Amino acid sequence: MNRPFGVTVLSVLAGVSAIIATITALRFTGILPIGPTEFRTFSTWHVLMYGLLAYVWFWIAVMLWRVDYQGWLYLVLFAVLHLTINFVIIVTGGEWADVQTSMIVSALVIIYAMLPGTRKAFEATKPPPLATYSDQ
Repeated sequence: MNRPFGVTVLSVLAGVSAIIATITALRFTGILPIGPTEFRTFSTWHVLMYGLLAYVWFWIAVMLWRVDYQGWLYLVLFAVLHLTINFVIIVTGGEWADVQTSMIVSALVIIYAMLPGTRKAFEATKPPPLATYSDQ
């Protein structure tokens, strides 16, 4: 398949987001003791949530690599969700240093995904609408 350059960039950015989420999950397990002191304690809830987030980002990266329209939809949805969560962390007293990388990557993903050329690349793989009762 001839993959446009924009789709490749988005897939790589989704992979970077997955790696960031994996590193954060490892920080919460205490395996990777970098960052502030509060990250060095074990937190099952945070490990599960960031592990799930990493899995979803890897899944989105694979869907984007295959130029799947639904991958583009999930990419936009999760980038906005991730950006919102990071904003809430900052507003509620978190440190900018804790979320700066993921916030910048999520913002870049949203901006790049909404460019007309990138959207057009995924329109070709958009599934047809389902028939409804009014269509019959």
